[in-house]
Amino acid sequence: MKLALIVLAACAAAVATPAINQIRPVSNRPGRFLSLPNPQKCANRPKQFFFRGHNYFFTGHVPELANRKFDWLDGRNICREYCMDLVSLETQEENNMIFRLIQQNDVPYIWTSGRLCDFKGCENRADLEPKNIYGWFWSANREKMAPTNQVPNGWGYNPWSSTGHKKQRQPDNAEFDINGTSESCLSILNNVYNDGIAWHDVACYHEKPVVCEDSEELLNYVAATNRGLRL
Repeated sequence: MKLALIVLAACAAAVATPAINQIRPVSNRPGRFLSLPNPQKCANRPKQFFFRGHNYFFTGHVPELANRKFDWLDGRNICREYCMDLVSLETQEENNMIFRLIQQNDVPYIWTSGRLCDFKGCENRADLEPKNIYGWFWSANREKMAPTNQVPNGWGYNPWSSTGHKKQRQPDNAEFDINGTSESCLSILNNVYNDGIAWHDVACYHEKPVVCEDSEELLNYVAATNRGLRL
């Protein structure tokens, strides 16, 4: 299987912290790409916890990554080097597991692989309109999310926060009104708006720690191109 490097210039409307009133930094890295996996890192990837066939790790618990934060694309690329990707939360059980990690370790926020389809190729798609309701997907596996104003199938609650900077239900694209930057990436915030642990749309240039999850696509690619490598 041949993996294409995907240009994420549009995707990387680069990302920051919950203080959205700050001035957006100017990116000096135009035309950024998704990273290919590193076979040795894949074989030795941290395996801190396990759920339904996938290994996970939190960068805050990896010594060489513990003091680092990443914008959304750099977070993906850190994970991808290990044959992983940013965590995708397709089920309530997986979401609850990540919420517990955040709560028990007093983590202020993390990135997920959640992304708004507002870049080239997403135009003129009636099924994605309005974008803030129907336009979200998990970039790690390209699975579409449930409409943001509904409880996902099989869940007992809506994981999107009921409030935020504009004191309205998420996603609210609040930063666009402040500095013209779209909030196109999905972060889990820990009680930043006195709302408990919940999903928020955040501009992708903000820097946060990440949770990485095994990517079957990348693991299969590395296994097929590195015979005998134990993953």
